[in-house]
Amino acid sequence: MNKPAPLQLTRRALLRTAATVAGAQAANVAASTIIPFLPVAQQNQTVGRNTPRTRSKATDMRVEEVSYNFEDYLYRAPYKFGGRVVDRVTLLNVYCTARSSDGHAAQGFGSMTLGNMWAFPSRVMSYDTTLGAMKMLAGRIQKITAEYQGNGHPIEINFALEPLYLQAAAEVSRELKLAALIPKLCMLVVASPFDAAMHDAFGKLHNRSAYQTYGPDLMSYDLARYLGIDFRGEYLDRYVRRMPVARMHVYHSVGALDPLTAADIKQRIGDGLPETLPEWINYNGITHVKIKLNGEDAKWDIERVVSIDRVVAETLEQGRRKPVSWKYLLDFNENCADVDYLLEVLGQIKVRTPDGFRRIQYVEQPTARDLQANRSN
Repeated sequence: MNKPAPLQLTRRALLRTAATVAGAQAANVAASTIIPFLPVAQQNQTVGRNTPRTRSKATDMRVEEVSYNFEDYLYRAPYKFGGRVVDRVTLLNVYCTARSSDGHAAQGFGSMTLGNMWAFPSRVMSYDTTLGAMKMLAGRIQKITAEYQGNGHPIEINFALEPLYLQAAAEVSRELKLAALIPKLCMLVVASPFDAAMHDAFGKLHNRSAYQTYGPDLMSYDLARYLGIDFRGEYLDRYVRRMPVARMHVYHSVGALDPLTAADIKQRIGDGLPETLPEWINYNGITHVKIKLNGEDAKWDIERVVSIDRVVAETLEQGRRKPVSWKYLLDFNENCADVDYLLEVLGQIKVRTPDGFRRIQYVEQPTARDLQANRSN
């Protein structure tokens, strides 16, 4: 794998910063939001991926070269979520050179954390085993993508390659004799920086943001091809912003091991950065908190939310800060056994701290991801 000369992209610095401080209540920024990745759904038979590709545009791109590398980081403190503790992260960086029909070339960049603990959770396989499978799959996806000879919009190219990516995931699972097959979500995580790099390159070929490349001027097909006939005549530009907002809220993640107050600290890290929630609030004025919960211990989950809300209120009062619109995100990492567990936790939070309950903006991943197999959820 030959790594091209690094691109001077500020998003890479953002990814590295998020990776190195994530274990100590870091800002929770998903790398996949930097460049859009569009997972494709099962298709209506009349407009599915088996439909021969008969349309093309002069604006289409072709993948010319793809390379990748890994970067490993240790967290400054262990990070617990979904009942699991991690102290490190691996980044998958992808570089894609694309060429337009008129001969111009551009290089795109994509990066994603290989979050095997949530993308490929297992109680029988080790961290190194699932991470190793994702790394091996990255090599297969690189080869598949680099060998693709078709021209098209990045969405169309990904649409054509996804079945091959899924096949590669199954092959890696068999070759490594894994205790469980690589899940589709895990495959999508590994494939996402490859897709992101293609979108980035495509935007550069047309001298515009990737988010400005999703209209009929550059796409040969409407969304019906990918999402079914209900989307006939619609393009992705209807659903994404063409221009970035000036400011946006970033959630500060509080892991299940993160100390809320100084009394919770057994031994300080002492690197000059904040180590408690009040210290983080005063350090950078955070207003949005992602709370990592257990999903298997209702008493602990309820108490954790109530405690965080109390610490927030006390910190704001002591600092005499102006009233702010505080928001919470509750993340169970799919560990709730059923919806009844979730409703019980939310009901008790509402009783214990009505103001805290009103601050809950949304709940993330409460139950198992396979809703077909868990119809009650």
